[in-house]
Amino acid sequence: MSTLVNLSKPGRALHVGVILMSGYDPFSLLTRPALTMFFPSVTEILDVAPLDFFSALDKHLVDTLPETIVDGRLKAQSIDIHYHWVSQAGPGAPSALTAGISLNPTDSFETCPVLDIVLVGAHNFGYMPTEAELAFVRRSYEGCAAFLAICGGIMVPLMAGLLDGKKATGPRFFLKELRQQAPTTEWLEKRWVRDGKLWTSGALLNGTDMMNAFASEFWGPRPGEDESLAGLFIKLGAWPSRDIDYKDVSWAM
Repeated sequence: MSTLVNLSKPGRALHVGVILMSGYDPFSLLTRPALTMFFPSVTEILDVAPLDFFSALDKHLVDTLPETIVDGRLKAQSIDIHYHWVSQAGPGAPSALTAGISLNPTDSFETCPVLDIVLVGAHNFGYMPTEAELAFVRRSYEGCAAFLAICGGIMVPLMAGLLDGKKATGPRFFLKELRQQAPTTEWLEKRWVRDGKLWTSGALLNGTDMMNAFASEFWGPRPGEDESLAGLFIKLGAWPSRDIDYKDVSWAM
């Protein structure tokens, strides 16, 4: 297996991807017209929205910003980023997101390159990923440098058998059930948890806290520097960094 990329100093373009549980049924082609697929799953917008943080590091965007916002020293820290929205069916078979959004994937499982950073969000309750989806999740986890599961997206690596012996979290209201379903995983009641390259978060916008921590870990200020490109955009974008143990909220689960 090839060496995983150093995210802090990649030295090449990074491939960042969202795996969409689209529910494509290949056998539907036998009974339905071409490109008419079966889509029982919907991905939550807020779970995958933290992907947009990478725009703050993306050379294609950063180079367009005036020096009054980002000076040349910080622009030099930008990274060439290639984005991949991946489903089993791929382009031409839209995947559904909440709030009525229909998203056209950029890649299928066959055409997608090895992903350096993988993000998965929640699919609707009761949906069972296809064997092809679970196989692609396992392959992506093996080849990536970081795997981010936000909110109910934790069910994807769980069903793929990737959480045995791992520390993880998920939506607070669901942790009791997760402990019963997967006792070989250490479930922590935290906004986000890191175990090696696996990053997991609590519900919905807790994924933004996790993304703040993730970006700070790999692209925060270097020794001797007061600021970094990622750090600047964390401030400009008001990315949250709330108490990891939920001590800032008045309710408990």
